[in-house]
Amino acid sequence: QVQLVESGGGLVQAGGSLRLSCAASGRTSNRYTMGWFRQTPGKVRAFVASFTWIYSSTRYADSVKGRFTISRDNANYTVYLQMNSLKPEDTALYYCAATFGHGSSLPGDYEYWGQGTQVTVSS
Repeated sequence: QVQLVESGGGLVQAGGSLRLSCAASGRTSNRYTMGWFRQTPGKVRAFVASFTWIYSSTRYADSVKGRFTISRDNANYTVYLQMNSLKPEDTALYYCAATFGHGSSLPGDYEYWGQGTQVTVSS
């Protein structure tokens, strides 16, 4: 089992920045793909970004390219999502997810999920 704990959400004004963290514990591995998804009420969970550990490769949704950056801390099995130039439409509950596969932008490809951290961007 893998446990994921997110932190770093909060309220920020449009144009501001936040950094989300996701700490993994339990069955830790350097073969993860870890991803960030977000969800608003009544909508499906949407892909934001992912980091495939073994290849050090990243993937981003078009809506966040150039504004968000995903990175990792090898020693602590932690993935970060630096979010800059935030917009009101970035408001959502952000989830961290992990898979031992290569990962993708599909929520169904991830086996492990955190509880989510709320990000609210005011206009």
